[in-house]
Amino acid sequence: MDIEVFADGRVTFDGHTFLATLGRGGVVEDKREGDGGTPAGIWPLRRVLFRPDRLEAPVTGLPTVRIGRYDGWCDDPADPAYNRPITLPFVASHEVMWRDDHLYDVVVVVGHNDDPPVAGAGSAIFMHLKRHDGGPTAGCVALALPDLLTILEGATPLTRLVVHAPS
Repeated sequence: MDIEVFADGRVTFDGHTFLATLGRGGVVEDKREGDGGTPAGIWPLRRVLFRPDRLEAPVTGLPTVRIGRYDGWCDDPADPAYNRPITLPFVASHEVMWRDDHLYDVVVVVGHNDDPPVAGAGSAIFMHLKRHDGGPTAGCVALALPDLLTILEGATPLTRLVVHAPS
């Protein structure tokens, strides 16, 4: 069973419909680093990361990994670790996974541009929690915590994220 994401922010899964926040650049068919677009396509779900100081491991069929204080994700196309997890401190541009806000309390790593990564084709594409102000993401799919946890309960290693291009 796939997670369907539509350009208007609707997300459907297992008979449920949720409202997500997408990238500030909308859904894009040719994802580029820094464009703010959510990449259209069919993407595998790699694993779930979670903040153990804020919640228990989510119930899911996907592999789960605790986020640590020194975890990051490289988003520098010139670095060999591009679109890969890294350990902080790290000199190249990167995302900090242990955030003060709650956006990364639960993170689903989406298999976009990772096998192998192509420099500049987009990095750090996740499903994560929505901002309190409802603002857009940098290209991810953001959901309310209860909605993301509901999706994760039914997700398996065969579940894919299907992001539909605007018609």
